[in-house]
Amino acid sequence: MLKGKTVLITGATAGIGKACAFKFAESGCNVIITGRRLDRLETLEAKIKTDYGVKVYPVLLDVRDRKAVKECLEFLPNDFSHIDILVNNAGLGRGLEPLYVGDEDGWDEMIDTNFKGLLYVSKAVSKIMINQKGGHIINIGSIAGREVYPNGNVYCATKFAVSAITKALRVELLSEKIRVSTVDPGMVETEFSEVRFYGDKEKAKNVYKGMQPLTPEDIADTVLFVANRPPHVNINEIVIMPTAQASTAHLVRD
Repeated sequence: MLKGKTVLITGATAGIGKACAFKFAESGCNVIITGRRLDRLETLEAKIKTDYGVKVYPVLLDVRDRKAVKECLEFLPNDFSHIDILVNNAGLGRGLEPLYVGDEDGWDEMIDTNFKGLLYVSKAVSKIMINQKGGHIINIGSIAGREVYPNGNVYCATKFAVSAITKALRVELLSEKIRVSTVDPGMVETEFSEVRFYGDKEKAKNVYKGMQPLTPEDIADTVLFVANRPPHVNINEIVIMPTAQASTAHLVRD
């Protein structure tokens, strides 16, 4: 059902985005991969082409740059101008402390990436999908967009915003035959915690100590399932958690 479709994935150079790129390519999709690290984009492009023989279009893109997002999506090559599926994955956390001692630069980075970046990309791709009379937008949300956890304040707020925009898009694009879904994971072991703690590998490692978190491939499998439903079916929301985690505040460690 997915073979031959074109998928745009933001934040594709690592973690969930990278896993999604491989999963969609394995299913016969052509992929537009975007990210901020050119070397990783080029490596990913070569690997996908070698392993799966599909078309790949790498784009060096920071979703925070509104002008760059607009230009990128207005001038796609003909082979990639029809976007069937958008995976809004680009996102990050910065810091884990009470709001009253929070770092404003970190707040800006999270808001500009997780929320405003998603807005810029969704607006541009929505226009493409409306013109082609169909498509599917899949946002990577978080359990943090459903339950606030201590010291998560601004990060949680950005994911609550993603949830709200997802619901708004689903209503606004209903008559355009565009499906809108969200996949909301619990703890997934990626570079997320290392980025959150500004490169402190020990702190990042301790986040997952004594428990088995989800993997990027677990989330990519779920995204693929959502995308692969028949045209009359839309998965509005999926919450996926490690077995060891029941909520943001409840988990067990060995």
